[in-house]
Amino acid sequence: MSKNQEYALQYADYAMAQMRRYGIPASVTLAQGILESSNGQSRLARNENNHFGIKATPSWIAGGGKYGIYTDDKPNEKFCSYDSVGDSYEHHSRFLKENSRYAGCFKLSPDDYKGWAQSIEKAGYATGGKYAENLQKIIEQNGLQKYDRQVMQEMAAQGRQFGVEHNPLQTSESAEHGTGYSFPVEREEFLFITSPFGTRQDPLDSTKQQMHKGVDIRCKADAVLATESGGKVVAVNQNKNTPGGKSLTVEYARTDGSKVQCTYMHLKEISVKVGDTVQAGGRLGTSGNTGTRTTGEHLHFGVKNIYADGTKRDIDPAAYLAEIAQKGHIKLQMLHNGNDLLVKYKAAEDTVPEKNLSPDGWMKKLLSSEDSGVGMSGCNDLIVEMAMTAFASLMLLATQIDNREEEEQKAAISAAMDLRTIDLKPLLPNMKNCDLTIGENGKAILKADNGELRVSRELTASELNRLSATLNNGTLTEEAKRMRVTGILNTVILSEAASQNFEQGMSRQQGQTENLRR
Repeated sequence: MSKNQEYALQYADYAMAQMRRYGIPASVTLAQGILESSNGQSRLARNENNHFGIKATPSWIAGGGKYGIYTDDKPNEKFCSYDSVGDSYEHHSRFLKENSRYAGCFKLSPDDYKGWAQSIEKAGYATGGKYAENLQKIIEQNGLQKYDRQVMQEMAAQGRQFGVEHNPLQTSESAEHGTGYSFPVEREEFLFITSPFGTRQDPLDSTKQQMHKGVDIRCKADAVLATESGGKVVAVNQNKNTPGGKSLTVEYARTDGSKVQCTYMHLKEISVKVGDTVQAGGRLGTSGNTGTRTTGEHLHFGVKNIYADGTKRDIDPAAYLAEIAQKGHIKLQMLHNGNDLLVKYKAAEDTVPEKNLSPDGWMKKLLSSEDSGVGMSGCNDLIVEMAMTAFASLMLLATQIDNREEEEQKAAISAAMDLRTIDLKPLLPNMKNCDLTIGENGKAILKADNGELRVSRELTASELNRLSATLNNGTLTEEAKRMRVTGILNTVILSEAASQNFEQGMSRQQGQTENLRR
């Protein structure tokens, strides 16, 4: 991977966020960042987080903006200094938007990178020649147009609009325009917690118990955010081959001399360095699946209190985020198996009587909400939609067998949604293993193992239709549904096994024929 591509991969989220907010092609923003900051390695980028060579104007300085002094066209010129790279990207967009010289750019389509490059050069962004040509070359050689296409497709699919009013700011500027507080990832309704704080079964060794010193938040390449303003990055670990993988810690001072430390683990990439000051909602990095003790992508978010006398204590992040929610008037919930973990830590006047979600209600909430991070909603493909319908109905049927308690059912639903896999052994107890998985392409894969034969096959539209028709037949009893579903699944497994046996037989026959010929 080239240095240009490495830079683009690290900062693509920033550029795409700016495209949503201002309509500036992400490819052009990245190409400018690559060119102006020497792939993030210039002195301005390393010392001031300034990736676009923007100079500090008198109004910037009068408004309290920080700056560094460097030699460019002339000696001792003042350049803007930012608390984070995200702030640099946001200021770059505002610089273009608020400067009348660039007004013509904003008449162009957000994915017209060629027109944008030419208009930026024409408006006099850089003093050197062939600026547009250089930008276009960087874009096309590194395939940066894919980020433009990604944003355009995403906005169209979700029915979203470009503009700052529709796309909240996720940099330190949010402290000026927002509440000054944020949850560690952005959601509209709730965080889906796959593992809460406290003693739990070790996910890598079921025979052991361990103290889980944090909460695991279901994520998928999410921007991870600072929770308060004025925090200091006190630790950064870029080694993915450690238990927590790539991780960072931000420290917030309290007036009584104590401190709060928030730690983010298993990250894909980190956008800050030790010593950086962060603001509420500021992007710190991207969630991932790094580390030697992880079973899938998620954000491990831990909180530690350091008291004035130096003693330290790990605390339940739900207690900390309940405080953040109250201070920042954040209405999000932290749901684990349908229960809001924040409720017990909130002041009585700020709590809403909790609805006791049924297993069916919990499942529907997960399936219908984009905030869950499950990524199983908003599908337009008919086959995939059928797979999702069958998946949901099968999940509920499988969890209700053996008259499990509601909490056990909701825990099973949470696990199935997190892994996108249903354990079907309750329906087919004669199998050693049997499960249905929804792949990243939204297709349903049935896997079974009876101890002698293993089968794995994508369910056809006809099979999915039969399953859905049975599962949603209101005239059938639950027992009748189970029997019919079991019959359908057994038929699929037996037909696949017969096919495998036939192929193996043909293979042996061909081998024998070859031996005779010899």
